[in-house]
Amino acid sequence: MSDQNCSNNVQRTYTVEQISKILGVSLRKTYYLCEHTTDFKVIRLGKRCLRIHKESFDSWFNALDQS
Repeated sequence: MSDQNCSNNVQRTYTVEQISKILGVSLRKTYYLCEHTTDFKVIRLGKRCLRIHKESFDSWFNALDQS
């Protein structure tokens, strides 16, 4: 893979840690939210390994500001 291809990669998911910082809540609450929400897409990669679809989360989060 060339360096040019690597530099064109765009982050398309968030980690639970990133979501926790964005929302300003604990990791435990973030995991709970991800387990119970249908408002944004959550990708399960293992028992406790989650990735959150960036576009769907950003849309949901931005809609909270407009409410």
